[in-house]
Amino acid sequence: MDDIIKGCVDNDRRQQKALFELYYKYGLTVAMAYCSHTDEAREVLNDAFLKVFDKIKDYDPSKPFEAWFRIIVIRTAINHYRKQTNEVKWADIDDNEKIHDIVNDEEDGITDMSPDEVLKLAQQLPPAYRMAINLYAVEGYSHQEIAENLGISVGASKSNLSKARARLKFLISQCRLLSF
Repeated sequence: MDDIIKGCVDNDRRQQKALFELYYKYGLTVAMAYCSHTDEAREVLNDAFLKVFDKIKDYDPSKPFEAWFRIIVIRTAINHYRKQTNEVKWADIDDNEKIHDIVNDEEDGITDMSPDEVLKLAQQLPPAYRMAINLYAVEGYSHQEIAENLGISVGASKSNLSKARARLKFLISQCRLLSF
């Protein structure tokens, strides 16, 4: 891996291709969590790879490359989302409102589903909801961090997460009904 990274720093096209091939599937999986369809995820991933090749000289080899790469893919997806969303009407709520962890309820059926099935359902969420649930539940961002990254209020982040969980729970219940 060190040789590949050194080659990428030197703009060696063969090493860039090797890195691309090595991390394409992983990167596409990360991008798919934030995108509505495969073509959009590929666009995000290609942009992310361009950023990786541009910024690889700043990579700290003492840290895991995969984590650094993942952050770039996520940030690229966030930027893509911002570009696609000219004027989103964000719901705002009182900062003290509780968010119920709907998706993790025992009876919601999510424990019976594969990660791929859950991902397919999450891709059906509106972009604002999908972004909120991925950043909060998958990446572990706080509502403050989500608000700063997306340019919304903390209350809007909480509201979008709550609505995302409710919508995801509804989609899961629909899948359960159809499977009987």
